[in-house]
Amino acid sequence: MIVTDTSVLVDFFRGRNTAGAQRLEQIERDGVPFAIPAVCCQELLQGARDQKEWGLLLQHLQSQRILVPKDSWVCHRAAARIFFDCRQKGFTIRSTVDCFIAQMVLEQDGTLLHNDEDFERIAKVRRLRTLRK
Repeated sequence: MIVTDTSVLVDFFRGRNTAGAQRLEQIERDGVPFAIPAVCCQELLQGARDQKEWGLLLQHLQSQRILVPKDSWVCHRAAARIFFDCRQKGFTIRSTVDCFIAQMVLEQDGTLLHNDEDFERIAKVRRLRTLRK
């Protein structure tokens, strides 16, 4: 399964012509199953410019497959370990949320569609499959 990160979704919804947004458009056209982590939905809604955009985003997100952890405590613990292991290897992960998203993708044996260097750093310490360009 493809899991789509906020970094791609923002570009997609803003109509930006980026590699990630184009890839997401192609995934939708081809009917490839994909999911959006619930925390990414939160990030998108937090960034709404006004009430109208909030409503449009909410309506769209409610029609999507939303990814949540199988076991919240296990997922958070494993995400913390990703952050710790990256730091031990000299990689600074700017967002703990990225570690959480990466762990959910790993649990699903999925592939992450993103545009965020943190995920490439995480992939150096975990077997995280990514699509970036």
